Amino acid sequence: MVVNANIITSSTPNSLIVEKQLKWSHRPIEEWSNQDVHRWLIDNGFKHIAEEIAYNQKVDGSALLLITEDDLRQPPLSLSCLGDIKRLGKAIQQLKTYETDLSIPNASLPALNASLDDALSNENEQNVVSQRSLTQLSSHTSSDGLKTFKLITREELIKHIESPDTKAKSLIKLALAFVYCSLSLLLTAFTMVFVHDHMKTYPPLPDLVLDNLPLIPWAFEVCEMIGVALAMIWFTILFFHKERVVLMRRMFSLVGTVFLLRCVTMLITSLSVPGIHLSCRAKSYGSWDAKMKQAFHIWSRLGMSIQGVQSCGDYMFSGHTTAITLLNHFITEYTPHSWHFLHTSTWIMNFFGIFFILAGHEHYSIDVFIAFYISSRMFLYYHTYAYNYNNLTATDSRMRLWFPLGWFFESGGNGRVVNDFDLPLPVIRFKRRPKEAQRVSKTEVEITKPTVSPPRPQKSQHNIKQRKK
Repeated sequence: MVVNANIITSSTPNSLIVEKQLKWSHRPIEEWSNQDVHRWLIDNGFKHIAEEIAYNQKVDGSALLLITEDDLRQPPLSLSCLGDIKRLGKAIQQLKTYETDLSIPNASLPALNASLDDALSNENEQNVVSQRSLTQLSSHTSSDGLKTFKLITREELIKHIESPDTKAKSLIKLALAFVYCSLSLLLTAFTMVFVHDHMKTYPPLPDLVLDNLPLIPWAFEVCEMIGVALAMIWFTILFFHKERVVLMRRMFSLVGTVFLLRCVTMLITSLSVPGIHLSCRAKSYGSWDAKMKQAFHIWSRLGMSIQGVQSCGDYMFSGHTTAITLLNHFITEYTPHSWHFLHTSTWIMNFFGIFFILAGHEHYSIDVFIAFYISSRMFLYYHTYAYNYNNLTATDSRMRLWFPLGWFFESGGNGRVVNDFDLPLPVIRFKRRPKEAQRVSKTEVEITKPTVSPPRPQKSQHNIKQRKK
């Protein structure tokens, strides 16, 4: 049996015209923002009054549907051109008709679902649901034993993801970003173990910088100390920033993506170790259990030599350069622009960290250069998309396919955040009593104190005898 689950759509000419004009919008008209109203006015030829209506008069989607021709003639708009009044009134009327037509199919959906449930309960054969683009098919068994199906279209899924972020939705995104980053770093550690198993001993390759830079044995440890200092600065900023949830989500998604790309580059090509001081040979960890233990050892200590991690093989590209570069960019992006001393210091630390990696002969120059370039570009590309995702996805729906991670995590967000700081937990403050109240309380205490007269001095017998004489 074939069950058609087509949604009934309006076929009025005005609705078809409006539907073609609104391909850039995936939200109901009542949920339009001022920016959406501004764009709609420009698309319909009202560019000269778009800014006045959308921004100065603060007209959003719900207010736009309530505007009449009398509102256009009267203050505060007071349009003087009769043609603009009539054309804008007609366009708004078409929007109202289109919104009304969309509400009709929604009212018929319960009846459609009921008939579909009856058909599914009466037939035991497999039903074929056709003529509807499906992205999710979820089943639910009721207490009567009847199985019902809820069909979700691609448009509904996009609308749900792009809906404004709530507190719960933001926390769910943060949890998903954390899991994504953790798995990416764990996969990176396992790739390092796998590459170490298959490495071969070759002399160092020619390198313009390393051949002319003498080895400094303690340089790599200094680089890691610089990374720790940058991490402490960043986590302090993260702790006091008002938008700490958004910042952590972006940090996890970016770190996970860059290190996932590093897994691919490490696995494809393995170069010989860059320094003769590194006595590295292939080491087989044997079973998968031993490999996973070694990978967990690297992952839990963040791959740092000061934490006891010893790895061999040159890894394209440098993970240490990636870490300090991303930390530097996060610090400079999410602190006020007036903090020039901090920004200058972090950039100096970034470049000195790169220098100490090369001075320790732990990576080739190409590893460091590619790591810095990829990390900085990924940071800039991601934040450019995050700050402009609304305009990008509105003009080209393919952006969802080109930047799926950014679209999923940043849709419904606020874009650029304001760099304000506060305490994450409420602080108990003890209010000081004003001085006048303290004075009044002191006088009250003095009044309530019992007045005790001082003891009279006792007359001595010598004084009494003198008086009698």
